[in-house]
Amino acid sequence: MSIMDPLADALTNIRNNELQVNNNCVISPASKLIGEVLSTMQKENYINNFEYVEDNRGGKFLVSLDGNINKCGVIKPRHAVKKDEFEKFEKRYLPAKNFGILILTTSEGIMTHNEAKEKEIGGRLLAYMY
Repeated sequence: MSIMDPLADALTNIRNNELQVNNNCVISPASKLIGEVLSTMQKENYINNFEYVEDNRGGKFLVSLDGNINKCGVIKPRHAVKKDEFEKFEKRYLPAKNFGILILTTSEGIMTHNEAKEKEIGGRLLAYMY
């Protein structure tokens, strides 16, 4: 595990556990950003549920997997995206139109590219999944 990018480690951990058909995985260390991304994944039905558990190393997330993720990962560098540029990145990171989500951070919090399109705001790309 690298400490350089905790979000990348978390998504790799989730994907590896999905590939091994595990029902659960542990993400440590926990952070607010990872919590927000997990919350977005849950809202989009990529994971069942998750809970934060306090431990002696700053906490961790216990994630209940659904088997709904084919692939997920972080987007590096974190491209800035204007409200009318999402299609370019959808083509780059997602396999087909209306299949999968991009997760981005905006001035209104972390959300999917679809929500950002609706609100007509841009942001910075964090991750993709389908």
